[in-house]
Amino acid sequence: MTAADVPLWAALPAALLLICGGLLTLVGSLGLLRLDSFFARIHAPTMGGTLGAGCVLLASMLTSTALAQRLVVHELLITLFILITAPVTTTLLMRAAMLRSRE
Repeated sequence: MTAADVPLWAALPAALLLICGGLLTLVGSLGLLRLDSFFARIHAPTMGGTLGAGCVLLASMLTSTALAQRLVVHELLITLFILITAPVTTTLLMRAAMLRSRE
């Protein structure tokens, strides 16, 4: 499997999705560095990481489908896991921060 094996109709959207995913993750990381309080900082990496990972997983699905010449949906399980765990983790971090700020 080389880059020449991936058809152009799959390579171009996959490259665009990878670029968008990288930019979304970069914006989330910059939000983590630039925002003032913990409560403001928690949103940027969560949204950037989830959306960035979603773009990367869509690109992976597209190229895997093109190479296998059949629909490949293994990445949907990864996406489902990320979409379930990221908000739960954020909620637990926010609750812990709220309890610490009360003391």
